[in-house]
Amino acid sequence: MQRSDERIAILGVYLNSVNYEIAIKKVIEFTKSDGLKIIVTPNAEIIMAAQKDKKLKDAINSADLSLPDGIGVVLASKILGKPLEQRTTGFDLMMMILEKARDEGLSIFLLGGKPGVAEGAAENIKKKFPGIEIAGVHHGYFDESEENEVIGMINEASPDILFVAMGAPKQELFMTRNRRKLRCKVAMGVGGSLDVLSGKVRRAPKIMQNAGLEWLYRLITQPSRFRRMSVLPLFLLKVIFHRK
Repeated sequence: MQRSDERIAILGVYLNSVNYEIAIKKVIEFTKSDGLKIIVTPNAEIIMAAQKDKKLKDAINSADLSLPDGIGVVLASKILGKPLEQRTTGFDLMMMILEKARDEGLSIFLLGGKPGVAEGAAENIKKKFPGIEIAGVHHGYFDESEENEVIGMINEASPDILFVAMGAPKQELFMTRNRRKLRCKVAMGVGGSLDVLSGKVRRAPKIMQNAGLEWLYRLITQPSRFRRMSVLPLFLLKVIFHRK
């Protein structure tokens, strides 16, 4: 399994130290190689969840590209004295992949979100990237008994790239569990990106994104996320205590 040369471990979870330019280059390489390549984008919350969930940790560590989606992960790498090159968010990389897909004639499939969300995201993607080929869409509200049917639908659509927006750990486990069943070139976990692309959720203003304060915007606009966000200081403390 080919990965970028440099990988950094944070609490036993491995991440690739790459910038967007290298990441998108790797993705295009993946589309021209054999077999399915998996891309994951762990943040502090996911890395903390992986401490108690071995299947999640194994899924992340078996991915072909693991990118730090969150300022907390970048801070942790600096604490460990092995700074990651930069924060590479799943949403921003997804947008770059969509642009490349349009330019290179690669087809995509959107999987995830509540019923109607993937369809809404597809319409907005077509407006932003005219000419892009969307092979199909399907919501993420299905159980394991329906999984083979969904995989059959994806394979029949024969996309080059599959975006899986089902949240962690569901999306990581889905991609890993079905690595040999899915007949596409790339599968990438994109969390709530389809909610943003459909217009259901607004992303933080650019100034807050650039300042690494997207988490604060989410907290202000979605107070119910407070419990989830509180994991960040615990994550950094755990990194400090586990520093060698």
